[in-house]
Amino acid sequence: MDAEARAEAVRVEFAEDAAGVPDAFQRLWTPHRMVYVGDGESKPADASPGQCPFCRAPQLSDAEGLVVHRGASVFVVMNLYPYNPGHLLVLPYRHVADYTELTASERAEFGEVTATAMRVIRAASHPAGFNLGMNQGAAAGAGIAAHLHQHVVPRWEGDSNFLPVIARTKAVPQLIGDTRELLVGLWAAEHA
Repeated sequence: MDAEARAEAVRVEFAEDAAGVPDAFQRLWTPHRMVYVGDGESKPADASPGQCPFCRAPQLSDAEGLVVHRGASVFVVMNLYPYNPGHLLVLPYRHVADYTELTASERAEFGEVTATAMRVIRAASHPAGFNLGMNQGAAAGAGIAAHLHQHVVPRWEGDSNFLPVIARTKAVPQLIGDTRELLVGLWAAEHA
């Protein structure tokens, strides 16, 4: 069978050919997540501050580093791989792995900034609740275990469906940069 006959026998479909063609499927295109679900190339090569994306973020512009707030000893960034829109991370500037390594003043600011993050997200999107959490160590599920970070995840009734369970995919309806701009403005209003 020649190539033309094989092409006739096997129907090949390309996503770009189907644009605008109605069918029973809704498509979620999230190619930016391939670095996360692929070979882990977004993970640091080692646990040193030089390899740490959380140490690098405050050295960038706020937009490039996805920084929402800069405090005296902690800062807030958008999660690059959010569970829900508005998913924030609260981090110390210091490269420490464990909550017990924070100073008393760092712990106090860490808590105050977390509370502010919750108020700002509530003003932005009125979630029904929050998940707050830290995974201490790789065995506990920390993706980047070398730099302490706390997740602030807004939650709504029905925000979870079959996609994460069946397809290992999470639909996030707003671009991270757009969410960051909204939260930055509200953060400034919180302190006005």
